[in-house]
Amino acid sequence: MTCNVMTQLETAMAMLMKTFDTYAAGEGSEDTLSKAEVKTLLEKELPGLLKSAKNPGEVDKLFKSLDFNGDSEVDFSEFVVMVAALTCACHDRGSKK
Repeated sequence: MTCNVMTQLETAMAMLMKTFDTYAAGEGSEDTLSKAEVKTLLEKELPGLLKSAKNPGEVDKLFKSLDFNGDSEVDFSEFVVMVAALTCACHDRGSKK
């Protein structure tokens, strides 16, 4: 009998999908995050990000920058871009050219 153990990257991807789905299920469409859902997700999953924000308008600014298509919602693709950008910003190895 084979045991299907997920790799670390597969686990990380599954966690990204589950996290998005958990917060998207809060209100409106289950396929997108509303502004309120983005705020809740950031407060609970990335509290350090909000603490480092200098003013309350930072969440609005972040939301607008995530909403690439201007529909006032953040879909999964837009969410993944945010996570990737934050991951790059937190990665301590910078670009070596």
